[in-house]
Amino acid sequence: MSWDELGKLPGDVAAHVELWDRKVIRSEPGPLEHQRFAVRMRNALEAAARRAEGRCWQVEVETNVFFAPDKSSFLTPDFLVRRCLPRGADTFADDVVLAGEVLSGSDTPKRRAWKADRYAEAGIPWYWEVELDAADTWDIAAVRAYERTTSPVADLVVKPLRPARYVPVGEWEPGGPGIVFPEPFSVDVTWDDLAF
Repeated sequence: MSWDELGKLPGDVAAHVELWDRKVIRSEPGPLEHQRFAVRMRNALEAAARRAEGRCWQVEVETNVFFAPDKSSFLTPDFLVRRCLPRGADTFADDVVLAGEVLSGSDTPKRRAWKADRYAEAGIPWYWEVELDAADTWDIAAVRAYERTTSPVADLVVKPLRPARYVPVGEWEPGGPGIVFPEPFSVDVTWDDLAF
């Protein structure tokens, strides 16, 4: 399916579709808490971005990130940080510095890994996951930060399937200190900022 063909679908159908190499990927909506924590994380990151000096940042929720000029491949992270773009400009992977997902029941480990691999291959430096505690109160169970790294492949006989990948560089759980992280700008989020 092309981007133009996707635009001809009814809005309630198209809103739950992502494309990869023109193949349709169904994007299941999460529970209400899923959107709530995506917005709260976005708000906390935006507050930190506003305090950052020297660069202009935009923090968004559920914004399509295009991986090809013809828009034949795009994913929609739950929240993201991008360099400032003009109003109405499309968001391409080169513009994004952090992509984040709020994990809920429809996010299988295989799907989570697949999406993270796509973000890493596209060069997005940071990937964050917000894990919800679905078995209890739907509060946040953990927030994890990952940094993109690449494997040196020049001397390898067999090339790696994924030369770019994310490695964990931060993990926070409620009850501990808040989320303090230096990239892509100084982030300092209290658990009260994210509380249900």
